[in-house]
Amino acid sequence: MTLTPDLRSPQPADTPISSDLLPSVLEELHTQHQSLRSGKIADYIPELAKANPDWFSICVTTVDGQQFAVGDAEQRFTIQSISKVFVYGLALEDHGRDRVLAKVGVEPTGDAFNAIVLDEQSKRPYNPMVNAGAIATTSLIKGHGATDRLNRMLAMFERYVGHEPYLDMPTFMSERTTGHRNRAMAHLMLNFGMIDEKIDEALDLYFQQCSLLVDCRDLSVMAATLANRGVNPLTNVQAVSACYVRDILSVMYTCGMYNFAGEWAYKVGLPAKSGVSGGIIVVVPDRMGIAVFSPLLDARGNSWRGVKVCEELSQRFGLHLFECAPPDSRCNHSD
Repeated sequence: MTLTPDLRSPQPADTPISSDLLPSVLEELHTQHQSLRSGKIADYIPELAKANPDWFSICVTTVDGQQFAVGDAEQRFTIQSISKVFVYGLALEDHGRDRVLAKVGVEPTGDAFNAIVLDEQSKRPYNPMVNAGAIATTSLIKGHGATDRLNRMLAMFERYVGHEPYLDMPTFMSERTTGHRNRAMAHLMLNFGMIDEKIDEALDLYFQQCSLLVDCRDLSVMAATLANRGVNPLTNVQAVSACYVRDILSVMYTCGMYNFAGEWAYKVGLPAKSGVSGGIIVVVPDRMGIAVFSPLLDARGNSWRGVKVCEELSQRFGLHLFECAPPDSRCNHSD
């Protein structure tokens, strides 16, 4: 099987990604970056500090359901901020674009993901990929009480991963106990009417979504579901309405990598989202989902190995959304 470029795209044919070529490339990248020891494990959430710095996996799921994996692909970890992507989609389904946009903006910010800051004019959090925006998004999830809202959220994640999801309770309790900055954000947003008075309920749901257990294969399926216009390529279940996939990918592209979003767009050029447990998902529309897991983080909170792997995959296969050079004449971005 060969993944061909989207015929609707004006760009020339990319380097073909065949089922024979991709496993060897993933193996090569895994071997190349396994010895990388830059970065540090997140320790501000006590449970995350227990991660093994040697954990490292790369997984790809195509829109026709093929999977390729290398490394610790079955090692489970908590999804953390990658969950923001999918909860944002659920909020859009619950309320529509205008209602969600009234509470959460879509502008990138140069601030850290946990900055206690709102837009000075609108008083909204800047976007749903930073903590303040994600808390506001989570507060919009419909349900008859906390249990119903949690069950609706878990059912949504099940559509994406294709199996029953589970929460890691030690991580949830760890986040709940130490999440004072997130509480400060919530009270600030309550003051400006961006969330309602059920602060503890919204925060618990936010901590719970971040505590969802996944492995690298799961993340690649979730990314492939977005690449496949909201349909899980393994189960053929519609995980999110196709009309909102555009919104999700747009915000991922401009805001998904925090204050690294501009450089990511420049070098990798694909919608993506990172999490402080070490995961990164990348969506190649109409083609595949890519996931990398390595808990060693750079100064911005992104997986160090993950960023390097994604940069190289994008360059090697011409995946950048704005790539227009033929394969044999592309510039080497490392020059």
